[in-house]
Amino acid sequence: MATASRPATPAPAPGPSTAATAPAARRPVPPALAGRLDWRRLLAWMLEDGLIGPDDEARTRQRFGAGDSAQPALVRLAAAGLIDLRSGQPLEVEPLTQWVAGRAGLPYLRIDPLRVDVGRVSDVMSVSYAERRQALPIQVGLAEVTIATCEPFDTAWVPEIEAHVRRSVRLVVVSPPELRRYTTEFYTLSRSVRAAIKTGEQTSQSSFEQLVELGRSNRPLDANDQGVVQVVDWLWQYAFDQRASDIHLEPRRELGVIRFRIDGVMHTVYQLPPGVLNAMIARVKLLGRMDVVERRRPLDGRIKTRNPSGAEVEMRLSTLPTAFGEKMVMRIFDPDTAVKNLHSLGFGEHDGPRWEALVGRAHGIVLVTGPTGSGKTTTLYATLKRLATEEVNVCTIEDPIEMIEPSFNQTQVQSAIDLNFAEGLRSLMRQDPDIIMVGEIRDLPTAEMAIQAALTGHLVFSTLHTNDAVSAVTRLMDLGVPPYLIGATLNGVLAQRLVRLLCTACRASDPSVTAASLAQISAPWTLPEPVSAYRPVGCLECRMTGFRGRAGLYELLVLEDASRAFLQPQVQPDRLREQGLRDGMRPLRLAGLLKVAQGLTTVDEVLRATPSMGG
Repeated sequence: MATASRPATPAPAPGPSTAATAPAARRPVPPALAGRLDWRRLLAWMLEDGLIGPDDEARTRQRFGAGDSAQPALVRLAAAGLIDLRSGQPLEVEPLTQWVAGRAGLPYLRIDPLRVDVGRVSDVMSVSYAERRQALPIQVGLAEVTIATCEPFDTAWVPEIEAHVRRSVRLVVVSPPELRRYTTEFYTLSRSVRAAIKTGEQTSQSSFEQLVELGRSNRPLDANDQGVVQVVDWLWQYAFDQRASDIHLEPRRELGVIRFRIDGVMHTVYQLPPGVLNAMIARVKLLGRMDVVERRRPLDGRIKTRNPSGAEVEMRLSTLPTAFGEKMVMRIFDPDTAVKNLHSLGFGEHDGPRWEALVGRAHGIVLVTGPTGSGKTTTLYATLKRLATEEVNVCTIEDPIEMIEPSFNQTQVQSAIDLNFAEGLRSLMRQDPDIIMVGEIRDLPTAEMAIQAALTGHLVFSTLHTNDAVSAVTRLMDLGVPPYLIGATLNGVLAQRLVRLLCTACRASDPSVTAASLAQISAPWTLPEPVSAYRPVGCLECRMTGFRGRAGLYELLVLEDASRAFLQPQVQPDRLREQGLRDGMRPLRLAGLLKVAQGLTTVDEVLRATPSMGG
């Protein structure tokens, strides 16, 4: 055995995501089949199983000749351009691997990095042993170790590993390119974490009192340790690859935890010693130009980097002292946010033109409402990006600036020097703006300045935190804005939510959801027929969740003359809602049920995300 046992780094242990159910026991490999895959044997099997015809086999043998290649046999055959006679599809590496797995009686696997026990791969075998045996440990349980291989008939090494780890080995089959990629990534990460442990132990603090002492002592942190640098670089690239919207670095009593938010749901990615987590946070703070030593109070920062495709990505940083140390959240902003069209945001044929007409007005106030994380910023940036032509001056006052957009003039709120929303908006009024975006209307002074800007001929966008569109009007009144000023300046309110979209690769028809069952929820509105409802299943593309991506649900209240009659002399919310519905407003829940009828999401998702029809 090429490795000695080393201390394990505890990590979460969910089961790997496989495309087939594992057999009860590993089948013994017949001696005649034992050994590495050979392209000649594979060609004979492909002919035998009807994947190719005699002409294809003869042509491929003639093309390859008598020599061998350093390429894996499956990769070499995939490059031959063969077509599966049964399905008419190209015989690429993945389908060939899946076919070989069936031949070997083993489950086929596409590795999901979120489910791999990365911290313990090197405790099972060294990287040199893994490369030599074409094997990669992906899960370490109490009685069993799951190992991925692209050589399912070369199993002579299995008893050696079973004796070393004192557990049984369960084999799964993966494609050669995937095995090569993740072997490099996992062992590099494991090596970097182990190299960073010594640095992390020097700076490890496990309680709030120790954090205060650290800040007073001004003890330096070695955030540039090479191990820490590599782990942070891996973390970012990994988050981009997994479509994460937020990265959480969370200190706990015994371990630090890394979690990603993907499609609105949190996933535990990795667990590591608190010292390493502290060193990682120090590294990110250093890159974000934050005070590395200060751990007693919350800090904010930002970083711009590039994703694997080369596109620039902005991350907003936020730290917070907790009982067990400093916690950091990195919010990742999609570089394509500002160029999304209305369809990709989730606007349908009904609300899309209404929103375009509303934001095309020359002056007035347009509000976007919803809870934190409902996509308000995405909607505003995408809208302002289309409005920010060479002929107009777009200015924003934000806290903080979410994304740097070259076509805007963006200003950051600075509470330390009394530059708040109201003062910032007052200054923007002297900057000859055409369109103004205020990050949030939080108080009466900000609301009054927004109204003043609208009355003097500017188009003002802002956000509020309310449950629905009509509630935004009553919220302004609660802040102290007179009803007549609301009626004179407010053009419309867009309330929104986000729902997860069904994975199109695995969704299945749901006969339990019918037009009649949806009609009971949507009453008194009638949904168009036919209803094409689906349910989540789970596959490798969506990490077995059944969902992939999110889209917006919208409730758009456009204030026309008939609606403004219910704002003066007093606001009448119920009458305003009734008039808004007559003018074309659709409740959030109805917007969601329309997406259910189109097969885009589920009833449970809509009911979870939206308020009742009554508001």
